Amino acid sequence: MTSLATHFDAARAPQSPNARRILPGLMAGLLVGAIGLADYWTGVRITLSLVYLVPIAIGAWYVGRGFAVVLCGASVVVWLVTDAANGQVVLTGVYAWNGLITFTVYAFVALLLTRLHELQTELEARAKERAKALTGAIGDRARLERELLQISEREQRRIGQDLHDTLCQHLTATALAGEVLAEKLAARAGGGVAEARQIVRLLEDGIAMCRRLAKGLHPVEPRADGLMVALEELSVMTNRLHAVACQFQCDGPALIHAPEVATHLFRIAQESVGNAVRHGRAKTIVIALEAQDCGLVLSVEDDGVGLAEGKGRASGMGLRIMEDRARVMGATLEIARASGGGVIVRCLLPRDDGHDGPGDG
Repeated sequence: MTSLATHFDAARAPQSPNARRILPGLMAGLLVGAIGLADYWTGVRITLSLVYLVPIAIGAWYVGRGFAVVLCGASVVVWLVTDAANGQVVLTGVYAWNGLITFTVYAFVALLLTRLHELQTELEARAKERAKALTGAIGDRARLERELLQISEREQRRIGQDLHDTLCQHLTATALAGEVLAEKLAARAGGGVAEARQIVRLLEDGIAMCRRLAKGLHPVEPRADGLMVALEELSVMTNRLHAVACQFQCDGPALIHAPEVATHLFRIAQESVGNAVRHGRAKTIVIALEAQDCGLVLSVEDDGVGLAEGKGRASGMGLRIMEDRARVMGATLEIARASGGGVIVRCLLPRDDGHDGPGDG
């Protein structure tokens, strides 16, 4: 029955609904005739009445209720005709009763199979509708996540630019005014010169802090090589602030023309480096960026304590945000044990218009 179903499904797939019923109907009719011939050859001692259910089932499942009922009547007639051809007197009350009972059983099976087929069709339609609705919901959620991340990055970039263009400039002007004041005090040989220069140094420290904050909020410049420059600065800053040997490797140009994609990749690298320093107690970190034929590959590998058994070292909000960023870009994120110990975080961004592969400019 399964092989017949597969055959009929394949045969009717590219055809119209009415045309798809023709082949199963012809097959069911021919089977009734073939079973009738077999019934005639086997004689009256061996009955094949149950075998007629096979073409009836085919007609009920693939053609419809009306055709199945016609097959039920035709099967009873063929069965009685074969018995008559074998010398039995079928025009009696017993044969009429047997024919009626047989037809009733056939019709019950046909109606049952027809109803089952209708239920299956309804379930398939509902499943398709729910799958469509679920696909739409998933698409809406992905679009919402992308928009939220874009809004977050845009606001951070705006705040960083405001810090750089307003507060930093104001502090710079204040420091210059303090330097002028210190020079005037020194020229008059008056007191307060040391205090004025101390104020200038504090203002310069504040300017440096403000610029670092602005850079942290807007780490990637909106240009094709912005991610390469930002990752190089990240490795330098990690070396400067922590007792870690952090190295950036990029053998060839890995250009990204979509600023939001470059920012997502940088944040993934930044979170990975932070995890290696804070949780992994790493001494060496290698940040690698490589443009391959399959796409752009960002990896961060360290020699820290590695992953705990059964779970990743990076967990909680940081990992979820990394996964969200990768999903928004259409990238895949992997966190695994490094070959020499420690952890390797690998993000593969499939090649598209947002970035270039090897040899592209």
